Amino acid sequence: MARDPITPAALATRPMLFASGEEAYVASAVRRTVETPDGADPAWADGVVAALEPGERALCALSFAAGAPALAHLVVGSEHALQRPPHDASVQRTYEVTEFPTADAYAGMVEAALAKIATGALHKVVLGRCLDVVSTPPLVPAEIIDRLLTTRPGRYVFSVPLVPGTDAGPPSDGPILVGASPELLVRREGLSISCTPLAGSVPRSADPDEDARRAEGLRQSAKDLAEHAFVVEAIVHALKEVCVEIEYPATPELLSTDTVWHLATPIRARLADGVDGPSALRLAQLLHPTPAVGGVPTAAANAVIADLEGDLRDWFAGCVGWVDGRGDGEFAVTIRAAVMDGPRLRLFAGAGIVAGSEPASEVRETGAKLATMARVTGLP
Repeated sequence: MARDPITPAALATRPMLFASGEEAYVASAVRRTVETPDGADPAWADGVVAALEPGERALCALSFAAGAPALAHLVVGSEHALQRPPHDASVQRTYEVTEFPTADAYAGMVEAALAKIATGALHKVVLGRCLDVVSTPPLVPAEIIDRLLTTRPGRYVFSVPLVPGTDAGPPSDGPILVGASPELLVRREGLSISCTPLAGSVPRSADPDEDARRAEGLRQSAKDLAEHAFVVEAIVHALKEVCVEIEYPATPELLSTDTVWHLATPIRARLADGVDGPSALRLAQLLHPTPAVGGVPTAAANAVIADLEGDLRDWFAGCVGWVDGRGDGEFAVTIRAAVMDGPRLRLFAGAGIVAGSEPASEVRETGAKLATMARVTGLP
């Protein structure tokens, strides 16, 4: 697949990749970067796919909000182990950590959302919080990705610079989006479509008996099952616009990461034969944002998010993945993610708020999710 299997130095220190399961697609050269101020614009997505030549892919990142930026790096690359220079695992760092909002302030946000839900204005809203970590000496992108590929806290490991690249590779500085998402937004392979939404979760326990009890409690939780159903219904409704067959189990499964149990529903669908169906990138636009990161109804939830969170999200809770010239590709939801910019690493995690949610529980849930990426930075 690769036309140039050699990884330039710029890519070695700032890898551009998307890993799914046991395989990582790593860019070896960047043809050009196509940006847009509106990541929901279908003409932009169609133009990205049309510009791809055989053997090329577009590595893409879309922001959370409607009308917010997106970018696609048109690259050549191959499926192989990440090539990077060795780093000194014994590097001693100091960290300055800022939590915002604080746990108490976040609990207040949850209470405000519950008051909105009680009026009937909305049924569900996802609220997030962040950690800013400033490290001395600065963390290195390749070091973070190395740890993510080794520990695999989520199936989908990604590294996408958020500024344009050139034929020589990605930029040597500027922000870079990294993470290990457990959630598949959409995969297209020919006519076959797959989605695996996650909604409803509980922190894991180091004690096996307690961990099993929490997992079973999540499986039986009326509150979490209702939260999950909102997401599945929204995705199925959207897929009905473009698919002729849709299949999914009546009840969700349990999916675990290193820190969290999730409710998950595998959805399988098929595009119509003989029809030039939407590309994986267009499908990502069609589905994103799902109620797993937004809420129900969408407009009301987004208004509450903007009011209570402000501008925390940016690229977080968006989607990231790849598409090729045939329209095939794979996109994950941008959770368990961080934006690295010089010495600063910003982490984000959210929790779904529905009737019956408890502020203290949502604080614990977001803390467990933040812990996934915090550990990768070396934080105790």
